[in-house]
Amino acid sequence: MVAQNGKDLLVKVDMNGTQQFETVAGLRATRVSFGTDTVDVTSLDSPEGWRELLAGAGTKTANISGSGVFKDANTDARVRELFFSGTAPEFQIVIPDFGTVEGPFQVSGIEYAGTYDGEATFELSLASAGLLTFVEPVI
Repeated sequence: MVAQNGKDLLVKVDMNGTQQFETVAGLRATRVSFGTDTVDVTSLDSPEGWRELLAGAGTKTANISGSGVFKDANTDARVRELFFSGTAPEFQIVIPDFGTVEGPFQVSGIEYAGTYDGEATFELSLASAGLLTFVEPVI
């Protein structure tokens, strides 16, 4: 994979439950992380005392965070609405040359900041809330 523009890593939200996705505007920095909890099945019989993990078990998670400035009233309002309602609509995460991850995410945090001589900024955190699908890019 060759170097990619950071601006091409996009977080998109379903605006009204009809798979109408719009980029969460104003994000300047975005981070996506995937993880899984492991299930330790190590016992006294484990070969030479090495840890053993149960294959295929555990909880898979995806977390998204981003920060930026306010630019788009529609997506700003949608993210704020999602936080206060606690709902988990579909999001699309477009990762350049990797693919698109889609599924339900819950807005787990929003922070607002600003200084008297600068722009108002926000930080956003999303947590996966169900089955995610992955689609490879068409090359």
